[in-house]
Amino acid sequence: MSAAPSEPPELILEAKRGWRSLELGELWRYRELLWILALRDIQVRYKQTAIGAGWAILQPLLTMAVFVIFFGRLGNLAATAPPGIPYHLFVLAALLPWQLFTYALSSSAMSIVNGRALITRVYFPRLAVPASPLLCGLVDFGISFALLLFLMLVQGVPTGPRILLAPVFVLLGMLAATAVGVWLAALCAVYRDIKHIMPFLTQFWLLATPVAYPVSKVPAAWQWLYGLNPMVGVVDGFRWSVFPTADPPGIALLSTVFSTSILLVGGLFFFRRMERTFADMV
Repeated sequence: MSAAPSEPPELILEAKRGWRSLELGELWRYRELLWILALRDIQVRYKQTAIGAGWAILQPLLTMAVFVIFFGRLGNLAATAPPGIPYHLFVLAALLPWQLFTYALSSSAMSIVNGRALITRVYFPRLAVPASPLLCGLVDFGISFALLLFLMLVQGVPTGPRILLAPVFVLLGMLAATAVGVWLAALCAVYRDIKHIMPFLTQFWLLATPVAYPVSKVPAAWQWLYGLNPMVGVVDGFRWSVFPTADPPGIALLSTVFSTSILLVGGLFFFRRMERTFADMV
C-alpha cells in the first residue's frame, strides 16, 4: 500500500515592521560589496589626476586661505579664535569634518542615479550605494588630519588627551552625512532637480556652520536652535577635541545629536520605503 503523497510546505510571507523592516543586518552581510564600492570610488576619484591624493592636502589648504583672507582679515573674524590658536589652524580644523560631510553628501545624493547599471541588474542592499562614499571620504580626511597635526607641530600649537575623542565627532559627522545623504539619494531618484539644488544647499550650509567663527558668536539663547544644524556640534566638538584652549561644546551639541538621530531614523525608513521603486525610476 503506497504512502499518501505529502503536501508541499506552506510558505507565508509577512511584511516586516518597525526596525526589522530596515534589515540593517543585511548590510553587514554584504560588507564586502561595501568595501568594493568604496574602493571603486577611491580609484575613480583620483584616476588620471596629476597629483592624485595630493588634492586631499591642496583642497583644505586653498579653502583655508580663502577663509583667512575674506573672513579673517576683511571680515575681522581672526580675533574670534581661542587664545593661542592661529586663525588659519582654527579654520582648518573645522574644514576637515566639513569637507568629509560635503563630499559624502554630494556623492550620496547622486549615488542611486549613477549606480543605475548595477541596481537594475543584481540584488544587494541598496543602502550600500549611498553609504560607500563615506569610506572614500575617510581616506581624504585621514590625509588632511595628518596635515593639521603637522602644522600644529611646526607652529608650536599643543594638543592634549582630548584628541582621543576626535573619532567620536568624526563618527557623528558620518552619521549626519548618512542621515541627510539617504534622504537626498531617495529623492534624487525621483526628482532630478535635487542635483541642481545641491550647490546652493552646500554653500548655504557652509555659512550656517561655525567654520569661520566659533559657536560663541551666536547668542546663548539661540544656540539650541542653531545646534539643530547637524554639523554645528560636529565642527565645534572636533575643534574642542583638537585644541586644549577651545571652548567646550555646549547645548548646541545636544541639539546636533537630537537632530541627527531624527534625520537618520526618518531617512532610513524613507529610503527603505522608496527602495522598491529605484529600478523603475532610474
